[in-house]
Amino acid sequence: MLQIFIRFFSLGLVSFGGPAAHIGYFRQTFVQELQWLDDKHYASLVALSQFMPGPGSSQVGFAIGYHRGGLLGGIAAFLGFTLPSFILLFLLAVTSRQWLDYSLTQGVIHGLKLLAVVVVADAILMMFKQFCQRKQARLLMVFSCVVILLQPAMLIQFALLLIAAIIGRYYLSATDSTDTYPPAQEPLQLNFFYLSIFAGLLIASLVAIGLSKQAGINNLTELFSQFYQVGSMVFGGGHVVLPLLQSSIGDAINNDQFLTGYALAQAVPGPMFALAAFLGAEIWVAQPLVGALVATVALFLPGFLLMLVALKSWHGISRRPKVTGAIAGVNACVVGFLLAALYNPIFSSAVLTPLDMALVVLGFGLFKVFKPNVFVLVAGFAISGAVISAVIA
Repeated sequence: MLQIFIRFFSLGLVSFGGPAAHIGYFRQTFVQELQWLDDKHYASLVALSQFMPGPGSSQVGFAIGYHRGGLLGGIAAFLGFTLPSFILLFLLAVTSRQWLDYSLTQGVIHGLKLLAVVVVADAILMMFKQFCQRKQARLLMVFSCVVILLQPAMLIQFALLLIAAIIGRYYLSATDSTDTYPPAQEPLQLNFFYLSIFAGLLIASLVAIGLSKQAGINNLTELFSQFYQVGSMVFGGGHVVLPLLQSSIGDAINNDQFLTGYALAQAVPGPMFALAAFLGAEIWVAQPLVGALVATVALFLPGFLLMLVALKSWHGISRRPKVTGAIAGVNACVVGFLLAALYNPIFSSAVLTPLDMALVVLGFGLFKVFKPNVFVLVAGFAISGAVISAVIA
């Protein structure tokens, strides 16, 4: 367990670049160097993480730890990989009131918000190319984006995901000449113990939020429930968590705090879902560490439970065209969610002047042409924001 923890902790210290980069780090370390598993097995874990809601790269890490040391190994992998970013974002949250008032700091944060526009726009473009190749998928994307722009409520998003899954099952299944999923014959061997825990917690979270709103009080149960629900619906991981979190906890935290946390989460190594540490500490100011822990566990837990449900039956699931069609519909819907989030809160809160827009266009162009290291991007936008702030002041 200690070996697993140390290996993942060392990666958590240096894993900049988002989920795609994390997948590359994991392959180099655990497949090529340590040979804990082979390429074929690793590819199947990556595919399963894309199929399930949750934090994609962290799910792969959890599955590697599970393969190496069972459930405790999976937990050790999660703790090791997430701990560096959790500590950094928690410390930034609890000290934010001391440094956020400085004009230089505000400038740096503004620069990082502009970086968020560039990063999310690039993520949308990549996801569009991957998940919206068919006409039906593009229509789902447009429809979900329009609805969320007009009604950005959590229940609306949940309903759209359900509708997209139903449409995808019938219209996006792999049944044409490009079908690479021959009909599966073997029965599925799902782990119903973990499935029942996942479903039970989801139902309990819905009840808890309803009771809290009725009583007009906020408590840790409601905080857990809000983040757990988001973790249960985030297909694609990474930046996709943004619109769901915004609609779920929008009343508990203002746009500036939310986007500051999102911008800082891009500037630290590790999973994007560690943003929960910053948000939990900001929301639960009486006991910020408790709030950070509750929010982080709640956001990651659904994805890990679902991985445990399907780890032993993924081969059978992946060969069922109707199931893969439903997931294709959900993924197209998620691209629409992210497109709506690009406008509000990201673009509307970050791009305030023509100069801001010019920096976004320049940054996006340089990003697509030269593909600079994430350190260069973060430093460039932070310095730009600081310089603009100093000039204006």
